[in-house]
Amino acid sequence: MGAARGLTDLTEREVGLFPEDEHLVPLEKGRSRRVGGWSGRRAWLVALVVAVVWALWSAGVGRRALVNPGGWTLMSRFWKAAVHPELSGAFLRTTWSATWTTIAFAVLGAALSVVIGCIGGVLTSETWWRRSRPGRAGAAHGVRPGWFAGRVLFGLPRGVHEAVWGLFLVHVLGRDPMVGVLAIAIPFGAITAKVYSELIDDSAQGPYDALRAAGAGRLSALVYAVFPRTLPDLVSYAFYRLECSVRSAVILGMIGAGGLGFQLSLSFQSLRYGEMWTLIYALVIVSALADLWGATLRRRGAPRLVRRSAAAGVVLVVASVVHLGPDLGRLVAGRTRSLLADLARDSWPPSLPAGGWAELGRQAVDTVQMSLLAIALASSLAILVAFVAARGGRTRARRLLATGARLLLLVTRAIPPPVWALLVLFVLFPGPLPGAVALGIYNFGILGRLTGEVVENLDPRPEAALRAIGAGGAQAFAYGVVPVAFARFAAYSLYRWEVAVRETVVVGVVGAGGLGRLLEQQRAAFDFNGMLGTVVALIVVSLVVDGISAWARRSLR
Repeated sequence: MGAARGLTDLTEREVGLFPEDEHLVPLEKGRSRRVGGWSGRRAWLVALVVAVVWALWSAGVGRRALVNPGGWTLMSRFWKAAVHPELSGAFLRTTWSATWTTIAFAVLGAALSVVIGCIGGVLTSETWWRRSRPGRAGAAHGVRPGWFAGRVLFGLPRGVHEAVWGLFLVHVLGRDPMVGVLAIAIPFGAITAKVYSELIDDSAQGPYDALRAAGAGRLSALVYAVFPRTLPDLVSYAFYRLECSVRSAVILGMIGAGGLGFQLSLSFQSLRYGEMWTLIYALVIVSALADLWGATLRRRGAPRLVRRSAAAGVVLVVASVVHLGPDLGRLVAGRTRSLLADLARDSWPPSLPAGGWAELGRQAVDTVQMSLLAIALASSLAILVAFVAARGGRTRARRLLATGARLLLLVTRAIPPPVWALLVLFVLFPGPLPGAVALGIYNFGILGRLTGEVVENLDPRPEAALRAIGAGGAQAFAYGVVPVAFARFAAYSLYRWEVAVRETVVVGVVGAGGLGRLLEQQRAAFDFNGMLGTVVALIVVSLVVDGISAWARRSLR
């Protein structure tokens, strides 16, 4: 049907539309494009190897002890508890309440992000700001400054992780549920605005231009000519955001918002592994249901299914408001405005940490190294599992193996990065390496899902043609599958690298290193000037990584 269909976690179209990945060119199923020559690929491969070796050396691999032998006992106890979850009535009731809290945060955060995305998508679309020459419907005459201002306005929030938004908002709103909702909605709304603007601009412009030439206003022309065509894709992407919001709600819960993340933190602090596994199983079930809903909508987005999903979404929003009971009046209260003004005054101007530029630079380098190691680990594992997790096996054993692989991927991405970081810190001493391993495991679950979908959607004809002329299985795979799949695997890995830079914050706050750890230290000291300076540094690092990633993707085409 259009955008946001085909892949069950990140669709081909969505990769091309995501703000973090806006330079990718989407592919249709059965189509391939010419990719960069082997010389360009070898150059990037050499650069990757050098960067990973540099990151490993800086992390202390081969230079100092990194493994804590005493931690293996705790790690063993944790995994053994997987078959002995806490099933007492009291704790199951606690888990049920925490699960609904997480769902409510995710639903309200996603719903508000869609509202922001609809408004921002219109205001940042070229269609809205495009001028037309008199008497010539649709003739482009440039875009207005408002378009550029809108892009900047909605571009900045998505460069800051939702956990950082939560840390700032809690100082203004206290422990109100709106902290978690807004922390999800602000960055996700900016991302959704980017995607929606691309959907609007990529739609057929003829009907819109005809209405404008007939004297219709811009909003009326969009409502009658553009929105009906893009509605299925808008709804589909909204449910993809719901999947992401579930994971974000757990992360925010771990820093005090409540729900499954908060209960996980409490159980972890007291080393009650049975309770942890009960909460993890609940999280896996919620994640699986969200994934299934979104995947079904993207694959079989019939109008009736879209309407029913939208209606179900409205019901969930109402139920979530009732469950959380947010105090909406607090958003416009005088005390809130006063606290917001105090926070702005205390945060400006941004300042350097105690160690000055040297400390900020060192933590920024640690952040880049952490993200590099994470994506190198995640990509290596994901490519190995992709061909196993892909659907379409002809034998029962092959289908069972694929189901097991997809379940593994679901569990690894359902457990939030801070939990993986705390587990890894059992056996590795604090620093960038445990943060990289934790993010690598988490991103393995996401990349494995994406690369598995790539394998499912590959055109089988090149491999079949090679087999028909006598090529062996290994040769047909090497020349008929790898060249096409390589570009897609690389594109997804580069996309996740951009995201992983921002995700380093959530493992840093639990002591894994990088700018996230510096940010947590500044928060504990109420150093708001320093926090703002660190956030600016994180945005700069993200922009640099985004630029390198975009350059690499263009080179690999």
